[in-house]
Amino acid sequence: MIRQNLHLILSVLIVIPAALLYGLFPSDSLPLFFDFEVQTTDLKNVFRAIMGMYLAFTSIWILGIFKSDFWKIATISNFVFMFGLVFGRMLSMLLDGIPSPAFSMGIIGELILGLFAFYQYRKYEHSI
Repeated sequence: MIRQNLHLILSVLIVIPAALLYGLFPSDSLPLFFDFEVQTTDLKNVFRAIMGMYLAFTSIWILGIFKSDFWKIATISNFVFMFGLVFGRMLSMLLDGIPSPAFSMGIIGELILGLFAFYQYRKYEHSI
């Protein structure tokens, strides 16, 4: 069961801290990791919305880990989420240029997690 859920477990362990980093105290945490200040209410609102979206997706993944009826939708949402991030980052690279190393590492991790989720889906879709 751990092998079948490994993509979901890894994603939850990575995405929940990222969500909290983005949205819990964006004015304090984001300048420590990235080269910008979060000073306006609108920008705080955007980062808290991102946090909410990330936590919503992780709740689906957690359901998929513990309830086999949700495994397929959790896995599909996992690779759609990761590939969505990859697409956005690739578009930004084309339009805006190469980002900082922290963001560049993000695309690699998201691509790996997305491909792993897709692999897991193909491998286990008929065993659920």
